Amino acid sequence: MNRTLAALLTVGALVWSVVILAAPVALASASSVGPATLVYAGAARICHQRPERSFRPDRIQMPVCARCTGLYLSGAVGALIAWGVRARRLPARTPYMRWVLLIAAFPTAATFTLEVLGFMAVSNALRAAAAVPLGAAAGWFFVRMLRYDARVDGDKIHNG
Repeated sequence: MNRTLAALLTVGALVWSVVILAAPVALASASSVGPATLVYAGAARICHQRPERSFRPDRIQMPVCARCTGLYLSGAVGALIAWGVRARRLPARTPYMRWVLLIAAFPTAATFTLEVLGFMAVSNALRAAAAVPLGAAAGWFFVRMLRYDARVDGDKIHNG
């Protein structure tokens, strides 16, 4: 069951990445405005969508801000990478994982804090880039955790 959840999480992350990248193109097409509008409406529930903080390919705002774009795209990549490593080699729930996630969150937290406090202006490219370590680490961690749990029952490792 957990292996299936890991697969669904990975597929979902990949599909969402494609959707957020394709939505501005779809919005520009008269025949795809309806589905694109649904994507933007759904994304509004998870992102502030502020125009000045969003990428604008071909002058059409993306459905999520630059920081969210970096998180989602790198999360999908992290999830894919987690499938490339055998689940038995490294348990996902090791004590160091909290530190990995904390360190990966530092660039996002730092740029957010510096911007909110007014110490520096942060570009959209920097917002997205700062979110990449956190997104990749989170994607990798969640898929690894689910894959490892699918293989471990107590202290016994299954071969399936």
